[in-house]
Amino acid sequence: MDDLYSLRYPIGDFEYGQSFTFADSRQHIQTIQGFPKKFTELIGKWGDDRLDTPYRPEGWTIRQLAHHVVDSHTNAYVRTKLALTEQNPRITPYEEAEWAKLADYQLDVAPSLVILSNLHLRWVTVLESLSETELQRTYFHPGMQRSFQLTDMVGLYAWHCEHHFQHAYRLAERNGWV
Repeated sequence: MDDLYSLRYPIGDFEYGQSFTFADSRQHIQTIQGFPKKFTELIGKWGDDRLDTPYRPEGWTIRQLAHHVVDSHTNAYVRTKLALTEQNPRITPYEEAEWAKLADYQLDVAPSLVILSNLHLRWVTVLESLSETELQRTYFHPGMQRSFQLTDMVGLYAWHCEHHFQHAYRLAERNGWV
């Protein structure tokens, strides 16, 4: 059985401080674009028994994970637009663990998967339109006390897509669901 670290970080932790090229960013955008279909094909027809299974001990259920991805990517989409329309705007962090305790995280995943698909359509449309210079625009994250370029954010969210897809996929593998 996998150790707790590999269950929590199935593709490793994201490494902040990397330098991404324009070509890297284009690849990351493709990963973000493909995520909703890939994720929906994996979990979209799962029943409550599977959706309510935690992907690791003391971890979120797949249901919570699906709702979290939408909340997280919605925040990233808004941060993208803020960075493009303001000078190094200060973003508002959110407490994802607290959001996961709210009532909407008990809903069926179907509405979140629809939102995810449409959100990514809009987000990727914006991202694909950006020049290399525009991808260097920044926002300030007060929790981390630093500014991030959009290239950093796009790299992080490409990682985030695969990170959470692998949570669900590896759970399915361990249980013989795929």
